[in-house]
Amino acid sequence: MEKKSGFQVAVCAVFAALTAVLSQLSVPIGPVPINLATFSVFLAGGILGASGGLLSQLVYLILGAVGLPVFAGFRGGVGALAGPTGGYLAGYAAAAWLVGQAAEKFGRKPRVLAGSMAAGLAVCYFLGTGWFMIVTGRGLWDSLALCVFPFLLGDALKIAVATALAARLGVVYDRLDRNARAA
Repeated sequence: MEKKSGFQVAVCAVFAALTAVLSQLSVPIGPVPINLATFSVFLAGGILGASGGLLSQLVYLILGAVGLPVFAGFRGGVGALAGPTGGYLAGYAAAAWLVGQAAEKFGRKPRVLAGSMAAGLAVCYFLGTGWFMIVTGRGLWDSLALCVFPFLLGDALKIAVATALAARLGVVYDRLDRNARAA
């Protein structure tokens, strides 16, 4: 991972905090709650790039792993990471990195951001649903019905809004980062 400026580290911390806050805006509909955490994940990757997006989500996961109640439902601890939703939490880091990679390589064009966010979400679904199946012993169709299908529409809306915001806020972030480095 490249060396981060103080400004970049601070913004990564802000995105870790944003993910923690948006995780609490949740609706418990079953074993996996509906929440806004992936919205923050998409923004982190789209604005901060691959290493910054990844770092922000790793900080979030570490805070939760040490017991701070940052996961949905004010949960924390290693048990939450090892539980049925732990794969989705790990998927946040992978999704942020993937979105950031695409943004760095192809720019923050809405088409690029939306496509990479959809791909990042697919990775998150894959990791999360796979882990859910291992922990709960449920089959694929049952797991998809519980953990993926109810979320598709909401996640599509999150991608649409995150795409528009990341395209605009990424330019602001880049300008502030350049100014911070020049100071």
